[in-house]
Amino acid sequence: MLEFNDCLIRLDIHPETVLIMRHRPPEPELRKRLPWLAAERHDVFNAYQQVQPKAERAMQRAAYVASFIGQVAGAATFVGLYEISGHRLLEAGELRSMSAYQELANLGVEISEAEQAGGHLLFDLQPAGFLEDFSGRMICKWPPPDRAWYRWADRNSLEISAIAETNRFIADLPKWDELVLSRTDLATLPPTWAAALSQWRGIYYVVDEVDGRGYVGCAYGEDNIYGRWREYARNGHGNNVGLLDRAEHDLLFSILQRVSPDMDPADVMALEASWKLRLHTRKLGLNRN
Repeated sequence: MLEFNDCLIRLDIHPETVLIMRHRPPEPELRKRLPWLAAERHDVFNAYQQVQPKAERAMQRAAYVASFIGQVAGAATFVGLYEISGHRLLEAGELRSMSAYQELANLGVEISEAEQAGGHLLFDLQPAGFLEDFSGRMICKWPPPDRAWYRWADRNSLEISAIAETNRFIADLPKWDELVLSRTDLATLPPTWAAALSQWRGIYYVVDEVDGRGYVGCAYGEDNIYGRWREYARNGHGNNVGLLDRAEHDLLFSILQRVSPDMDPADVMALEASWKLRLHTRKLGLNRN
């Protein structure tokens, strides 16, 4: 039986200097996207783990942080090993001004009054350069209780239960006719998903979850569907009049029809008009033309 501590010892890292963190945020949106951030947006993921008020006393005593994500109960998926290069006090209001924390706020992270007042510690966590090939692939058993999310390595036995062939942090893009995304999803798309969407052109549908009213649009320009949806991610309405007064977080995006990448724009717009007619989005929905 191989344990995580065996890996540390082979790297000549003493387990008593390593603090293990298993991140499983209480915020539903962040919990869903944290694996994506670990794989594709390391700056935002690291910002999340750099400020941990409940664990900062332990972090002050540690030399390393071994970072994991709790994707399922009783297990922990390895993210990386980080060296603690130092820490400093945060000034009042500093967290809210950090761009990475603004992205975390969009995923539901709330900055408490105590954090906003300053005084908490910001830790400088640098990738140690070890075990990088196992990020998203090494799965360890997480002994109960599940809620004990940070522990000292030398006091815990994390059995390595599996080494996955592929990175479990990077989800496969659903089939185009099964894809449904929120605006928050659009803002945090993995690059592999964005690359695929930039190759697809066709007719898409935006629906307001609150009243069920929908908007039909088409995409055939630069970056195709991704380019068009990127505008929604940026401003929430894509400059469409019918969506201007809609709550951004209530909108869902899907694809009605994919078309050939060399289809004439006039033909794409004709298809768009056909879908507006069949879905009655001019009379009952959000289309204004």
